[in-house]
Amino acid sequence: MPGKEQRHFEGRLDARNATFAIVASKFNETIVSALIEGARGTLRQFGVEDDRVWTVRVPGAFEIPAVAHRLARSGKFDGIICLGAVIRGATPHFDYVAGESAKGIARAALESPVPLVYGILTTETIEQAVERSGTKAGNRGSDAAMACIELVDLARQLDRAIKPKQP
Repeated sequence: MPGKEQRHFEGRLDARNATFAIVASKFNETIVSALIEGARGTLRQFGVEDDRVWTVRVPGAFEIPAVAHRLARSGKFDGIICLGAVIRGATPHFDYVAGESAKGIARAALESPVPLVYGILTTETIEQAVERSGTKAGNRGSDAAMACIELVDLARQLDRAIKPKQP
């Protein structure tokens, strides 16, 4: 519409003065450790100092949502990155863990005052998980950190834009 101001918001890779938490499972340790290193490396690349990143380890992917939700509500973090690896086996365990962790993180994200990013690998084989944790297919931990940086910046922009006018 002519004469109307258009507003466009898009997150940038700007992590200045932001504090992040990485909630990561201990299960599938080798793969998840590579995801954590990818996330921490990306955060460093975009100016986040190591002392502004907490890494919180939980037993498995199923436990990630509750801890991520607790950290998000604490007011200490601008963004939460959830990392894990669930690899299909011969039992239906994969379906339950993968599905419930995804639902739990989605629910926590909707209730969270800060961005929560899902960075849990769900793969058919260990080879696929290795590929996605830093070899052939990039590092999904790094991708999750990049998404979180953008979402933190977007949240800051939106907070400024929708802030109530002072009388």
